[in-house]
Amino acid sequence: MSSEQFPAPEAAPQAGSAQPMRIAGLDHLTLICSNLERTTSFYRDVLGLALVNESVNADDPATRHFWFSSGGDQPLRLSFTEYPQMTPAAQGSGGVHHIALSVGSADEVAAWRDYLQQRSIPTTEVFDRDQLCSIYLRDPDGQILEFAARPD
Repeated sequence: MSSEQFPAPEAAPQAGSAQPMRIAGLDHLTLICSNLERTTSFYRDVLGLALVNESVNADDPATRHFWFSSGGDQPLRLSFTEYPQMTPAAQGSGGVHHIALSVGSADEVAAWRDYLQQRSIPTTEVFDRDQLCSIYLRDPDGQILEFAARPD
């Protein structure tokens, strides 16, 4: 599909005006991985997300599809489909640069850095910006993850 198939709205809705449609939030992200056991070891066993569903991909029944969740009122939901034969992705237009995971505070960002580094998972040092404190790392397939906290 080309961007011409999705024309931009003519004008943004005015505050207080009725809008027939709206985006309520992010439901889930689906990523491709090369090995679901390794992915599960990372996202469940290291990051602490719950493995909530092990199934097959409805669009490709020969492919395994696992779902992970952080739980809570506004859970993070990640799903992974396994394609071991695919070549690693390259960054570029149309791709995802990174996934930012929200944590509670700058102290938590630093605690995650220490925890991950103690498990031999390389991370950046803590970046302390005016409106965001974060670290970066890569998952087993090379996807960039950011652990981020905004000041109160």
